[in-house]
Amino acid sequence: MKYITPISERQRLQVVERTAGFIRRGSILFDRKFAEIPVVFDLSGGTAGMYRVRDTQRVIRYNPWIFAKYFDDSMAVTVPHEVAHYLVDCLHGLGKVRPHGVQWRGIMNAFGVEPRATGSFDLAGIPMRRQRRFPYRCECSTHQLATRRHNSVQRGEARYRCRDCGETLTAAS
Repeated sequence: MKYITPISERQRLQVVERTAGFIRRGSILFDRKFAEIPVVFDLSGGTAGMYRVRDTQRVIRYNPWIFAKYFDDSMAVTVPHEVAHYLVDCLHGLGKVRPHGVQWRGIMNAFGVEPRATGSFDLAGIPMRRQRRFPYRCECSTHQLATRRHNSVQRGEARYRCRDCGETLTAAS
C-alpha cells in the first residue's frame, strides 16, 4: 500500500499559527491570558489530534498524515477541537469535567465549530499502528488480548472473563 506524504513544513507552520490563533481567541472569550503550548506532529493511526498533559507539560499533538489527506477539514475542526480541550483544562482541570462535556461543547460553539467528539475519515493511505495480540483461552474458545491487557494480566493487575462462559481467561501456551 502506498502511504500519503505527511504535511509540508509550510503547512505545519500554518497549523501551529492556527492553533495559536484559537488560543488567542480563547483568551479574548474568557478575558484571561492562555499561554501558547507546544504543537507536535507525532501522531499516527486513526487519531487526527490529541491534547495531552504529562506532569505539568501540556502539548497538542497532530497526525501529519490525516492533516495531509484532509487539510481543510483538519484546520476547521481538529485544531479548534484540541484547543478547546486545552482551554477546558486551564479553566476547569481535566479530572473535574467530561472530555467532551458541556464546557468543551460551549467552547466549540463559541468558536463557531460544531462540537463533534470524533471525526469520520477514510484512513486509506494513512500509516496505522499495529498491536501485537496474545492468545488466551477459556472453556469454550480462544481469545486474543492486545498488548496492554496482556501486560496487565501478566503483572497481576487485571483478570478478564469470557463473555460467553464467564470463565477467567488464561494465557494459551
